[in-house]
Amino acid sequence: MESMKQNLVDIVGAANVIDNPEVLASYAKDESFATPMKPWFVVKVENAEQVQNLVNWARKSQTPLVPVSSGAPHFKGDTVPSVPQAVIVDLSGMKKILSISRQQRMCVIEPGVTYGELQEALAKEGMTLSTSLRPRANKSVLTSVLEVEPRLNCLHQFNYVEPLRCTEVTFGDGIQMFTGEAGGGPQDLKKQWELGKWQVHPGGPGTTDIVKMVTQAQGSMGIVTWASLKCELLPTVRKSYLVPAKKSTDLEDFVYKTIWGRVGDRLFVMNKAYLAYLMGDTVEQIAELKTILPNWVAPVSLSGDILLPELKVESQEYGLKEYAKQTGVHLLPEVPGVTADEVIEKASTPSGENYWKLTYKGGCQDIFFVTTLDKTPKFIEAMYELAIEVGYPTEDIGIYIQPQHMGTSVHLEFSLPYNPDNAREAKLVKELYTAASMRMSKLGAFFSRPYDIWSTIQLNKDAQYYMLLRKVKEIFDPDNIMNPGKLTIK
Repeated sequence: MESMKQNLVDIVGAANVIDNPEVLASYAKDESFATPMKPWFVVKVENAEQVQNLVNWARKSQTPLVPVSSGAPHFKGDTVPSVPQAVIVDLSGMKKILSISRQQRMCVIEPGVTYGELQEALAKEGMTLSTSLRPRANKSVLTSVLEVEPRLNCLHQFNYVEPLRCTEVTFGDGIQMFTGEAGGGPQDLKKQWELGKWQVHPGGPGTTDIVKMVTQAQGSMGIVTWASLKCELLPTVRKSYLVPAKKSTDLEDFVYKTIWGRVGDRLFVMNKAYLAYLMGDTVEQIAELKTILPNWVAPVSLSGDILLPELKVESQEYGLKEYAKQTGVHLLPEVPGVTADEVIEKASTPSGENYWKLTYKGGCQDIFFVTTLDKTPKFIEAMYELAIEVGYPTEDIGIYIQPQHMGTSVHLEFSLPYNPDNAREAKLVKELYTAASMRMSKLGAFFSRPYDIWSTIQLNKDAQYYMLLRKVKEIFDPDNIMNPGKLTIK
């Protein structure tokens, strides 16, 4: 073990190799129900060269590597080692924003850059990046886009990996590659910029689409050390509405028409519990909101940037009102407890120091997957039935529906708050999480991000797909050192 530590010191320096028992214990588990496993070391890397050297050393020594970019708390089990004697590769210190181009509406960032840091830098150039729903303050932007967390700007999401474009990645075989148009060379960002290349197009090198190998992969193929992202201009005019409803199905036609008409820049649906968790800053506020909010709410916002922004918002508002009239719903600037502007603002900005999903009870387990909007009612009905069976309070179930990829599908999420210090509550939620995951799969849920038990559930559905995945893993990670045990049938 001492020789192993010395090898790591030779790669990253003594200050960046950590074997403190308390630190190791903090990486041994997270907020999920993943089986705890303590790593051997935590290694803090500072650049792509160190990452490549570390991967090559891991191949020779047959040491598992687990990449981590975001700060704690973690929620999905993907940063917890699945095998013993693993080394955590901490990329959170790689915080450079390598490039911002307003002309191209592009930025290039390292994995340690958080949403708050990036948005502040982009705002100085009059730009912004569409976020996932109220991300953690210390959430890595790069991890978020690699794991294809749903964006709020579904109407402008032209494929599932938007806004991700090109990357620099060291695969498990030790080979460092530029993906997308950046793969056309030279393999030096500054030289590419001098040639007028801004890492805009994700396809490549050649006719391949290598970037897909590292998305939704939980670090099991390689380690990404920079990524280029497509940005947006900051709105100069914004107008927001809330559309209340008694049932989720009452909003279905309105959401479809809004998507088909390409109206607005933010659109999602929440039940009152989820909206209360998002908007309440204290337990008391959340409890009050849960009693006064409508059963369901669809926030929608319209915006204009620099080209006739008022006229753009006015024309979209006309279309939105027409869709509301046709589908029998009402556009309101506020509902009891919250305003539309408050909801859109909070949803679009990073969480405070204390993550919002932990406010109500101190712990939270999410179940999420991809489906289509018209199929969401059967999943919601099944979740309530299971909750009643196991004794979980149905009024605490938060539900979030986020259209994706210009509305071709939706991210459906069930949020289950619980007190992690209460053994009975924790056991009950684990039981519900397991039963619901299996039931949703049987009803047709697609776990596109197969964390924890979802890996087994999803991959057991298609033997040919699983064999193909194993083959791809063998090509890019022949020694199985990259976060082994994650994308496998257990």
